[in-house]
Amino acid sequence: MKLAKVVGSCVSTIKQSELKGFKMLLVQDFSAIEKKAFGTPFIAVDTVGAGDGEIVCVVQGTPAQRLLGPQNLPVDAAIVAIVDSFSLAKQEED
Repeated sequence: MKLAKVVGSCVSTIKQSELKGFKMLLVQDFSAIEKKAFGTPFIAVDTVGAGDGEIVCVVQGTPAQRLLGPQNLPVDAAIVAIVDSFSLAKQEED
C-alpha cells in the first residue's frame, strides 16, 4: 500500500461491465516527508469516493484485483482509503 495524491480524473465511455459504477482517478505517488506528489501519474479505480487533491491509500496488483471481486478484473491500482491526516515520528540524528 502506498500514499498517493489525486491529481485528476479519467473518463471512459466504454469499459468492462464489472467496472461500471466505479470512478477512475488519476493519482500520483505522494511523499509524506516532502509533502508533495512526484513521479508519473497513473490510473486507479476509486472504491471510496475520493476527490481531486485528496491524499489516498492505493493498493496495486493482485490486491487491487481482489478488492473488486473474484472475477480477476484487469485492474492494476485501486484507492482503498482517504487520508484525513498523518504524522511522522521524529527521527534522531547521529
